[in-house]
Order: sequence, then C-alpha cells, then structure tokens
Amino acid sequence: MADPAMQSEIEAAGFPFVTWRRAPTGSEADPADCSDVAEWNRRTIFAPAAAYAADTFEEIRRSPTDAVLGLDILFGCAFGAEAARVPYAMLSPHVSIRPVPGLPPAASGLKPPTSPEEQMEAAAAAERIASLMDGFLPLLNRARADLKLCPLGRTFDIYDRVDRVFLAISPAFDFEATTLPWNYRYVGPLLDEPVWSQSGIPPWPETERPRVLVACSTGAQNQTELIQRIVRAIGSVDVEAVVTAGPNVGVDALPGPSNVRVLPAAPHDALMNQVSLVVSQGGHGTVSRALLHGLPLLVIPMGRDQGDNAARVEARGVGLSLPPTSSEAEIADAVRRLLAEPSFRKAAGRLGKVMQADVDAAGLVREIEAMAVAPYAPARADARARSRT
Repeated sequence: MADPAMQSEIEAAGFPFVTWRRAPTGSEADPADCSDVAEWNRRTIFAPAAAYAADTFEEIRRSPTDAVLGLDILFGCAFGAEAARVPYAMLSPHVSIRPVPGLPPAASGLKPPTSPEEQMEAAAAAERIASLMDGFLPLLNRARADLKLCPLGRTFDIYDRVDRVFLAISPAFDFEATTLPWNYRYVGPLLDEPVWSQSGIPPWPETERPRVLVACSTGAQNQTELIQRIVRAIGSVDVEAVVTAGPNVGVDALPGPSNVRVLPAAPHDALMNQVSLVVSQGGHGTVSRALLHGLPLLVIPMGRDQGDNAARVEARGVGLSLPPTSSEAEIADAVRRLLAEPSFRKAAGRLGKVMQADVDAAGLVREIEAMAVAPYAPARADARARSRT
C-alpha cells in the first residue's frame, strides 16, 4: 500500500498494489515548499495521521492480515494496526528518530558525548526533538480517538506500543547505544535500486585520472545551488566525475565543466564499481552503498538524517564532512585530500565488509516472518516495563 508512483515498482517485484484512499500522495505527501522542519513534520506526519490510520484499518479489514510493516514516520498506520489488533513494525531507514540512551538524538548531527558539557548538549537536543514532536500530540490523539484508542502521553510513546522497530542501518556504522529499547532490532541497510535509476552509463573518457561519483539526494530539499557549487568545485580538480542529479534537480540547471558529466540518473552500484570517491548529501542509502563498495565519502548534509550520517562517517574515519555553506575551494580541497590519503579508503573497506555481513544475513526477512506468526500483544508498554526488571 503506497503512493501511486510506486505501483509499477511494486508490481514488478511480484506484489499486488493498492494506493492510499484518504492519505496524501505525490507532492502532498512529501512537500518541498515548507518553511521549516516543524511545518514539514506537521504536513507530512501529523496532519494526515488520521487518514493513514483509516486507510490502514480499512485495508486490514478488507484483506486478512497477519502483520503490518510501515515506515516509521507514518504514525497513523501504527494506529490503524493497533485498532485492528494486528502486529505492527516500524521500519526506520535511518538512525532512530526516537532518542535512545547513549545515542546522539536524530537530526542533531552530534557525536557521542565524551564530557559533561557534551552530555548536556545531547540531552538538550533530545528534549528539543521530543518537545517538537509533542507539539503535534493533539493531532495524533484525535486520530487515536477516531479509532477508540487510548490517548498518548507523549508522541514518542507510540514506539512502546508497536511490536518491532526495525533500524535499517548496520550497527557497525551506527554509534553504540547504552541500552536499546526492548522492541528495537538492527536489520542492516536495504539497498535495492529503484527501476528509474537503472539506465545505462556512458563510457568514461580514456584517461588515468581518478573517477568520482556525485550522488544527489532523491528528496526535494532545494539543493540545486549546493549541487551547482559541488559541480564547479570538482571541475577544478584533476578527476573525471559523473553527477546523478536525481528526480528533483534538473540536468539543465547543472552545466558542468568538461571533466564532469551530469545525468538524470544512473545505477549507483555499477558506478561505484568504477570510482574512487563518492560525494553525497549524506542520505543513508548512498552512504551505506558507498561503504559496501569500500569507498570513502565526502558528505555535505542539508537536513533530516543527513547530518547524523555525516557525524558517523567522520567518527568511523571513512570520510569527511563539510557544512552546506562550504566554498568551492573547500569542497575541492576535501576531494583532493580524500583521494590522496589512503587511510580513508582502508577504513571504508574494513567497515564495508562488516556491513556486507549484515546485508547477507537478511535480518528484516527473518524478523517479518517471526512477527507474522507471533500472537498479538496488546499490552506492549507493560511488556517493555517487564523487560527492564
């Protein structure tokens, strides 16, 4: 059950497809014209929660269902499954949105605290994100009331009422938590390439110069100006580069120097077999894929989970991070350093091997199968409390 834009992809994988009936689709589901993060959260997560809940509940009733797996920000889907008394799992294709002891909070870009001052900074950041989410609690409780569910005390309490939270990230890449919540599971990155990106790659020029991939975000983040700066910066470096613009940046907006080719899309796995460095805004899929290929990264984050990934890239020694305001000269210098210093590639190779083992283990498949045959557990919060005693 997804956006109509995904129908062909889902059916090509051999699954029947249904679309949302009340919940938003297209640009309404992922608006690009929001003034700030709070507005994006309101329009994307909280305002349509009742619609997602109603659609999910209705579909469970229409088609007998043993378990539901939903994206972690679609809180309404969790409500629909809870009302239908069906096991539910949240899928987080990034670091945990909910603050976890020992982990820097999401969207903070922080590294694990090592001093009392840094601990205070992390605690303040965790409370900021919790308070931001709690500001929309009335919308969530209204959606729950529609389904005759008890109200939540805080927004993040929803995490205690689901059967599983799957973190689609490798624990070797993530920072180490003091303790994980009772229902959290690491399942490794999920990296199937979308059909729209699987076009061919023009041949590289006959040259011994290093090759670089610039992988733009597939989300709408008003990133055109940043990508233009990256293209100009790489044009000044003695490399050959391919830029995949993605669906939200027009190729015509990125006129490149002679050593930079700009494509709407291309298969990243194939490209990463041919390059020495990946430049990215820090989306989890691109970062994970680069590391699985043993490639160092230059991450220039613009928002959402990108700063969190950038912090982990630097902490693991597999690349560098720059702020989105960086100059062309700073970007070019970072590219040269990453190509010149072998320590980054060696660290990426070591981490990539560990992450590959997580991918090969297919943890998500095993967890879904286990959840689908497990009995429904209505007292999830009580189970959580018992697990700590």
